[in-house]
Amino acid sequence: MHESLCLKVSRVPRLWRAVIDKRLAPLGMTHTRWVTLYHLWRYGDGQAQCDLARTIGVEAPSLVRTLDQLGEQGLIERRPSEEDRRTKLVYLTDRATPLLEKIEKAVNDARCDMLRDISEEDLEHFERVLTLIESNGSHELSLRDSDPSS
Repeated sequence: MHESLCLKVSRVPRLWRAVIDKRLAPLGMTHTRWVTLYHLWRYGDGQAQCDLARTIGVEAPSLVRTLDQLGEQGLIERRPSEEDRRTKLVYLTDRATPLLEKIEKAVNDARCDMLRDISEEDLEHFERVLTLIESNGSHELSLRDSDPSS
């Protein structure tokens, strides 16, 4: 049973991304681009590229490609930092906000469809279990990082 559970847990994020990609395609968006825009929208633009990559959990070269695409769409612009000209800060353009509102609706609709027929109680329990799995995994990684023989 636990092996089957692990396989399902690993499939769900891929499925989630595929559903979001399908819903966002008519808007010229993908899950990856949405996540990047969302972090700038919700947590403030003007973030350094390296900080944004760390926050999102991607490698800097992957983020650069995504930012290039978003820049080509006219949704973000990169400006050099006044403190350190080597650092690029990422800003949303005026064109991004109306699109983000449409994206938010599409993502919320997808979330509702994917969580349909699941009770609030079950979702709360599932979230607690996922939090424990995440905590156990983080703990396991920290043990391995501190043990040079692993």
